Amino acid sequence: MSDRLLQLLLIDPDPIFRLGLKVTLETIPNLQVIADVPSDTSALKVIAEILAVNSQQIHLIILALNNEHLGWQFCRQLKTLYPYIPILLLTSTSQPELIISAKAIGINGYCPKGVSISQLVPILEQVANGGYYWFEDRKMSNFTSSSLPGKLRNHLQSSGINYIDDTLYQVTEQLKLPGITLLNKAILAGQRRELLAARWLISNLLKLPHKRQNLPPENPINQVIIKSETQPLINIPPVVSSQQLQSELLTLCLNKLKFPLENITDTPLEIDILQEDKKRELLYIILQKFFQQLDEIRTFNFNKNQIFNLKEQILLDLWQFSITEFFGNYYRISLDKQEINLVKFLLDKTTDLQKEIINKVPFFLDFLSYLLLFTDLYIDNTCCPFGSKEAQSQALLILENLLIHIANNVIQPLLNYLADVETIKQNFYHRQMISTREIERFRNNLSWKYRLNQYITEAQKIFESRYELFVFAPRGIAKISIYAPRNQELAELSGIPLGVTLMLEFRDAIAPRLQSLLGFLGTGIVFVLTQVIGRSLGLVGRGILQGIGSVSFTEKGQRKNKNRE
Repeated sequence: MSDRLLQLLLIDPDPIFRLGLKVTLETIPNLQVIADVPSDTSALKVIAEILAVNSQQIHLIILALNNEHLGWQFCRQLKTLYPYIPILLLTSTSQPELIISAKAIGINGYCPKGVSISQLVPILEQVANGGYYWFEDRKMSNFTSSSLPGKLRNHLQSSGINYIDDTLYQVTEQLKLPGITLLNKAILAGQRRELLAARWLISNLLKLPHKRQNLPPENPINQVIIKSETQPLINIPPVVSSQQLQSELLTLCLNKLKFPLENITDTPLEIDILQEDKKRELLYIILQKFFQQLDEIRTFNFNKNQIFNLKEQILLDLWQFSITEFFGNYYRISLDKQEINLVKFLLDKTTDLQKEIINKVPFFLDFLSYLLLFTDLYIDNTCCPFGSKEAQSQALLILENLLIHIANNVIQPLLNYLADVETIKQNFYHRQMISTREIERFRNNLSWKYRLNQYITEAQKIFESRYELFVFAPRGIAKISIYAPRNQELAELSGIPLGVTLMLEFRDAIAPRLQSLLGFLGTGIVFVLTQVIGRSLGLVGRGILQGIGSVSFTEKGQRKNKNRE
């Protein structure tokens, strides 16, 4: 038995089995169950929280595979997000297809639930230390792809192709992200080519031979029927639950939060003043609380009208919880020679403008309806069906913008009232932002952004029927533009914002005419300069050169005549 302390994460929907296994394993000196969770959503939250503190704190994941609660899709997510953490499957059934599928995904071992604890402990140590264990390995050693039955071969082919398609979609979406470097683009393009090659190999190596004796080749009708069966014209999305979509969305967002969080846009953000680890910690807090709110809302079965009425309260609660959780460790600070409650002080400084900014998170109601009421997403002038990859991609953009937006509003009251407090600067601010001059410069830039957005930028975006979303890109926080009808907001504009739209409309109306006029005048000027003035100057210059040549020739002749004399 190894002396190394192995820290285990147990995932099983059965609370009795989970508790019994946890208590039994904790009697072993070198084994420690650091967490036990019942579902995939809670497992992803716990893993993210543990790894945020120490990346080497989980040595093995024990996963009880269950088709209803914990399936192959969750296994793929775990291996995609955390490929370095070994996974041991525990199941109540023993099937050859299970072991082959687990190996294809990258699982490190398999063991049935009925084994004794004396047998299970060496298996856990072997897999946790980088080894593999397959309970049915000796039975499966003679299996080859050609000897597999047709039903099993079809299952392997479909599962392998689905896994490759999911990875291929993720790589393709990463190629579309703004701010990606040329090197990363080349690497992702190479991965995409490899995935396409792997898909072709699986499609052809595991293909079943056609039984042509029942389908005469001369009958064209049979050929059409075969084509219609093997190549469906309608791409029907798989039937998935709201919890599965939520779990997948959480996984994708956690994966993108590992990117650098530097602001690479031309718009200053409030969170730019934070340290990198503090910025990531704040975003994790908001993400965790938001998915907790979704679980609470789902238990009450609200309809769309009720969700619409709760929209503002959801955002406000999310903002207040994030302030309390993020600044909770710094309960009291000294301000003007007296101690104040930091969290209470920041919450009391909430203004109407703050609430108005929070309520302007775009597509938030559509996002809630998609996750809770199974509605389609209509984003960027495109209808994305519920559960489709396009809908998940658009929902991820909305979620990323929501996290950044709430994080900015968490930091805003701190910058307004407590920006130059030494305790705050030491514990939260980026090293380049700790001097008073840099803080004031940063605040002035933010003030200019607020005014510019209030009078000009927001009116321009409304007039152009678009929203700007902040997203997580491989190089940092980037900005994208998405179309959205905003005719009602346009009709409600007044004052300076309305004047901005009128000026834009006037510019659009006069610009083509001015361009045509300038083009005509430019053509005329070019003609005069080249054909009239240019030719005239050319003739004058030519005459001068000829005169100089004639004078030189005459002087040369006179010199020759003098020499003869």
